[in-house]
Amino acid sequence: MRCHRATPSLFAASRKFAQTAWLRTGIWAVALALAPGAGAALRPDNLRCDYQANPLALQSANPRLSWTLKSSSGSERGLRQDAFQILAASRPEWLSPGKADLWDSARTPSAETAQVRYAGKPLRASQQVWWTVRCWDQKRRVSEWARPAAWTVGLTEGDWNARWIQAPESAHPPGALPLFRREFNLARPVRRALVYVCGLGSYELLLNGQRVGDAELDPGWTDYRQRCLYSAYDITGSLRPGTNALGVMLGNGMYNVTGGRYAKFTGSFGPPTLALQLRLEFADGTAAELGTDHTWETSAGPITFSCIYGGEDYDARLEQPGWAEPGFAAEGWRPALPAAGPGGQRVAQSAPPVKVMRTFQPVAVTEPRPGIFVYDLGQNFAGRPALSVRGPAGATVKLLPGELLTPDGLVDQSASGRPVWFAYTLRGGGLERWHPRFSYYGFRYVQVEGAAPDDHRPPNPSLPVVLRLEGQFIHSSAAKTGQFECSNTLVNRIHALILAAIDSNLQSVLTDCPHREKLGWLEVSHLLGRAIMFNYDVAALYRKICADMADAQLESGLVPSIAPEYTVFQGGFRDSPEWGSACILNPWLLFEFYGDATTLEESYETMRRYAGYLGSRSNQRLLAHGLGDWCDVGPAAPGESQLTTKGLTATAIYHEDLVILARVAARLGRPAEAEAWRALAAEVRQAFNTRFFPAGESQYDRGSQTANAMPLVLGLTPAARTNAVLERLAAAVRANQNRVTAGDVGFRFLVEALRAGGRSDVVFDLVTQRSGPGYARQLEKGATALAETWDAGRQSRNHCMLGHAEEWFYTGLAGINPDAAGPGFRRFVLAPQPVGDLTWVKARYASMSGDLESSWKIEAGRFQLEATIPPNTAATIWIPAGRVDAVREGSGPAAKAPGVVWLKSTGAASAFAVGAGHYSFSAPWSAGVSP
Repeated sequence: MRCHRATPSLFAASRKFAQTAWLRTGIWAVALALAPGAGAALRPDNLRCDYQANPLALQSANPRLSWTLKSSSGSERGLRQDAFQILAASRPEWLSPGKADLWDSARTPSAETAQVRYAGKPLRASQQVWWTVRCWDQKRRVSEWARPAAWTVGLTEGDWNARWIQAPESAHPPGALPLFRREFNLARPVRRALVYVCGLGSYELLLNGQRVGDAELDPGWTDYRQRCLYSAYDITGSLRPGTNALGVMLGNGMYNVTGGRYAKFTGSFGPPTLALQLRLEFADGTAAELGTDHTWETSAGPITFSCIYGGEDYDARLEQPGWAEPGFAAEGWRPALPAAGPGGQRVAQSAPPVKVMRTFQPVAVTEPRPGIFVYDLGQNFAGRPALSVRGPAGATVKLLPGELLTPDGLVDQSASGRPVWFAYTLRGGGLERWHPRFSYYGFRYVQVEGAAPDDHRPPNPSLPVVLRLEGQFIHSSAAKTGQFECSNTLVNRIHALILAAIDSNLQSVLTDCPHREKLGWLEVSHLLGRAIMFNYDVAALYRKICADMADAQLESGLVPSIAPEYTVFQGGFRDSPEWGSACILNPWLLFEFYGDATTLEESYETMRRYAGYLGSRSNQRLLAHGLGDWCDVGPAAPGESQLTTKGLTATAIYHEDLVILARVAARLGRPAEAEAWRALAAEVRQAFNTRFFPAGESQYDRGSQTANAMPLVLGLTPAARTNAVLERLAAAVRANQNRVTAGDVGFRFLVEALRAGGRSDVVFDLVTQRSGPGYARQLEKGATALAETWDAGRQSRNHCMLGHAEEWFYTGLAGINPDAAGPGFRRFVLAPQPVGDLTWVKARYASMSGDLESSWKIEAGRFQLEATIPPNTAATIWIPAGRVDAVREGSGPAAKAPGVVWLKSTGAASAFAVGAGHYSFSAPWSAGVSP
């Protein structure tokens, strides 16, 4: 029999504690005041401008500057920034007080290290700005200046001198993709050269025959009638004296979905189109610009078919060697046609581009039928095959990708969209390398037809020989911010399973799957948002998602369930509150994790209008439409909610929207609106409980996992009945053999309700159980990325929508939780919950405010926690020991340790306030007792 020792319930002890004067005023002041006095000063590092490092095209005229702080001393605690000074200049050598020609903030008393607005001289398009910062700590010790960083101002629509151009319809066969080229001459030395390019739907840019940059499927997908994203490249070092040549290959992307093979939808903004502007700044101080116009030449390229869904065909016999190099004889090339463009404003792309992030080699090759070979790459991923081949001219190698195999060993595309294939026709004459450029798929296996492996016996001289076939994993290049590992091998495998699906769907939109749909279904973005943010720096990507939702919003206020809305669905598939509410919840996530108040302000009108739309659809403050708890585990096949009334999930999310709107309005200085939102939320709460929480009951609706969890997490449950509902929920999970029944919407709330209620022991058993549908069952079935449904049936094998355990790995097992009192992790909570058979957990998170760490182990009868609190931050640390005198920090009692303030003890844990520094807590631990 296992004893349950609950860590403090965040519904009861922690929520009540958050209202005390300690958190409002005491943690920061007291913990830091008690810090020791000796040590080194702070050092600013990791300079960023609107979340980017040295951006070449920044759309904002007064960007937000951020940095993190490091200490050169590992022993001093409580270091914080007391003031900063920012310098901005036109040249790096002018970055000193008295010389900075753009901005000298002077010594500015402030603890802010993020979202500090540039307040210098007005800037012009393409202007480069160098900047640095130094800071003073609370003892007025001044740091060295940070290593300078830079940003370059981007172009507004009025700064573009380039026209949109297209290929004449008669210039290439149907389905073929166009090439564009332009030569230009350099007679003077160039100081700097920037090229701005927007190629729709996708492009590949070349200079003098060499590819520029390594982004894939650029630009990011948008509603092109609203916004067209462009990227900037510094090509100074690649220019030659005399004649140079620019070349662009265009792809269809999401801009021109023509079908022809599998396609989720067909629709077009027009034929592929290009806008490119080259800015040359010469050493003599003058400048010149070259833009796309009728002087550019175009021709059909070797890509004869391309669909973002259906695949791509390439005929190497149609290549024109040297077409993007100077001196190419462009015989048969035609003048490009000026075009109107899709209508959207050209806006600098700020989200990290999609790139080839990993490469997989085959782990096995089989021949299920004579002459048909299947390569197993060992991992399900989003990407493309890359082929090295040798063979006769005109021979075609056909590559069919897929996640699954049929019983006879062939690739099975039945659940991922079919038919899809990639085809390469050889030019002949030697080794040839190729990969698709403008299409990708989710797959593990590649079926090769028309060629044989180089070790195949007996060889067939008429067939091409595959010398190498590998898989290129393409996804967002967002920086990794989190690390998690523990002593339980199954938990680590689940962590990897979820991350594989997150990676695959982290594109320029957060897709639901990398094959069948590739659409930005919005519920995942907020329900899985914290899990994603713990692992990746997605601030800029989420700002783009917020802009996509604003672009998609209808006049009625409805935000469709997908954004960009490339195709219009019907019913709940277009209008489901759990999906559309991302337009309210995502800006708040950005504020919570990154301290981003700008997105709150920019999104407020979208948020307000959507809440108004939901109000118009309510009946006595209740909603009843949408998809509900999608893919919950019921008696029927997975789909719309089976176990939970749709109105419960819809109304619960509506209430959350109103609560968030009240907070946002208050932060934006709109007290009357804040009060109105609070009042409306109270009315919805009352109606919700009247409808779904019968008097005398301790469960909501029909008692499903989702029905009981959502009210707990979202503050809908009356305080006096919180514990009863929590215990009913935990007991129901136990009674169901710890099996999950919650779906896409509810599972996140199930995990969070149990964690926040101190029942991570239940979460652990729920996550690791092997007796029914769940993560372990998926692994047993051979999944290498998270499947669409809990039973890992013949549906998609690469959906991230059920990955909410990933958030718990950080917030529950490692205990890292944001604190609303200090957005951007200026303040946070460390409350690790050791459970199950775990003997250690290690987690790191590179937050907006610096690197923090929570690492614990159970050894020799003691629980030991190593915690790193970044400079300029403060934390509340909960140690699973009910008596404060049992807790030690370092070699002495924790309550008397330098920089540590004991706050309170419950029957299960003790809380301490700490400032910046490294801490070693320990307390007695009874073997076999789970908190």
